[in-house]
Amino acid sequence: MTTFYSYLFVAFGGAMGAMARLALNFSLQRETELPWGTFASNLLGCLVMGAIAQLIASTAWFNDAGVIPDQYRLLFAVGFCGSFTTLSAMVLELNAMMQRNEIFYSFSYLVGTLLGGFACFYVGTVLVRMLLR
Repeated sequence: MTTFYSYLFVAFGGAMGAMARLALNFSLQRETELPWGTFASNLLGCLVMGAIAQLIASTAWFNDAGVIPDQYRLLFAVGFCGSFTTLSAMVLELNAMMQRNEIFYSFSYLVGTLLGGFACFYVGTVLVRMLLR
């Protein structure tokens, strides 16, 4: 695969992920200080990334489907999930919560995102394993 097409796959996936993140943020963020949109996008992104990682690990699936693993990885993992999830927004939101002296909420948000993200990644891999059996 040429470098040009690699950039196109990442760009298209990134544009879709950024728009999906914005839509999710608009739909979940209400009159609250808690950053539900970023929290949800990070957890959903980890779920999708876990599913993608398991699909890539299942090379037989790619051969049967006629999908080139590197293109799939660039489009969904690097492009879509890379722009759908966001560490920088989470850190900015954590900083704002700390500035408002919301220690409990900021700690809960951090731990919930990290543990929830790992759990969602794992669930994504398990779901794909079950579907491919």
